[in-house]
Amino acid sequence: MEVNCEGCAGCCIDWRAISPEPSDHERRGPRQPLDDAYNLVPLTRDDARAFLDAGLADALTPRLWRDEDGVEVDGIPVSAVDGKPAFFLGLRRALKPVAPFGTDPTWLPTCAFLDPATLQCRIHGAETYPEECADYPGHNLELDAETECERVEAAFGGERLLDDDAPESLSVFLLGPQALGQKVFVFPEPDRLDGVVARAADGDLTAEDRALFTAAAISAAPGTTNVDRDRFEAALAEARDADSWVGRAIADWRARADGTEGDAVGASAPDPSLAERVEDDRGAPATPGWNADDSDSNSEH
Repeated sequence: MEVNCEGCAGCCIDWRAISPEPSDHERRGPRQPLDDAYNLVPLTRDDARAFLDAGLADALTPRLWRDEDGVEVDGIPVSAVDGKPAFFLGLRRALKPVAPFGTDPTWLPTCAFLDPATLQCRIHGAETYPEECADYPGHNLELDAETECERVEAAFGGERLLDDDAPESLSVFLLGPQALGQKVFVFPEPDRLDGVVARAADGDLTAEDRALFTAAAISAAPGTTNVDRDRFEAALAEARDADSWVGRAIADWRARADGTEGDAVGASAPDPSLAERVEDDRGAPATPGWNADDSDSNSEH
């Protein structure tokens, strides 16, 4: 597997607003996500633990699905297992000024860890780098499913997927029952989510809401719907205390985007170097740039 990531980051950016053709490939199944995040990265329980330990729990957010056969919370039927709301835990998005694929700077939703200037991941290779990101697009290739690299090629030209052989070192692909408690989690007390599911549907989750789901994922027992109550409360307290550069930068980006006339998504944006003040000055890890090593022009995965 070899991909050309320079100037792209298509798998880290919701680029639908600048796409010549509409794309909604994530919402073709029977269950519709309550959120509008594009290419959400589902974290494993170990991923979530690493973020919590690093003080980055405020970078995490849940995904729930509308499901008429599920359990109703706030008048919204959501997917459930044994009557408990099911969810993914992923990385938060922020509106950032980015210029992918040779376009002009535009306000687009991106992964919270993407450096807008270099279009590289700030935690690539770190302990917190998610397993799903490290493997991408390996599992797609293994399943003969379209990759984001190919979607970018079709929309903007160029060559992104240089070698479509799936690597032999892929992590185990969690599907069905084996994903439960490892990548698909349940929230133990539906009544505790009163008001939370409604806010999730409105895209208005609070820090407390996100901390609840982080705690549930970290305290999950693999292969079951059980949650260790003591571990849940300990993780919840730790998640509530998170106050990282990520959370502060997201709030700053939101304030700057809100100052844009009309809908900021897809609107003209300032130079991506603004990230130096919004992210770098708050302690965001630096990225090497594309001239640091000739091999950097290819895959970051």
